[in-house]
Amino acid sequence: MASLPREYRTLYDVQQLLKEFSVFVYVGKRLYDIELMAIELDNFYQSGVIDRQVYMKAKIVLRKEHREEQFREKSGRLY
Repeated sequence: MASLPREYRTLYDVQQLLKEFSVFVYVGKRLYDIELMAIELDNFYQSGVIDRQVYMKAKIVLRKEHREEQFREKSGRLY
């Protein structure tokens, strides 16, 4: 299980969760990074490594970030 209960509000928070399990995601495109993080998170939950509460909080963050990144790409905006 994840070592300390914490809030998951940003993509960085989810990256730190994955880092606890020695998972570092960098594909080169932010949208793809978010998608791969979601897959890793799904695998952790299905394997029983993280509990439902941690999974749901992190998943919500990833969905939000994914939606925002898609909007940024469609509108042609940079950070």
